[in-house]
Amino acid sequence: MRFSDTGYYIERYVKCGNCGVLVYDDGVTSADPRFKDVTFCSDWCVDWRTQRVNGAKSPKIHQG
Repeated sequence: MRFSDTGYYIERYVKCGNCGVLVYDDGVTSADPRFKDVTFCSDWCVDWRTQRVNGAKSPKIHQG
């Protein structure tokens, strides 16, 4: 979801390409060309999606 510059209306709905959470700002993009048109909500979702596409059945992502 993106608010207009004036903040009076919602311009469009944008959901994370991995988990489906609404993204209110610019979101996160991936350097991977397979996801060039996908917006993610966090780096965690980028890492998880990358591991799944690369064949991991149960991706392991460690924060921080």
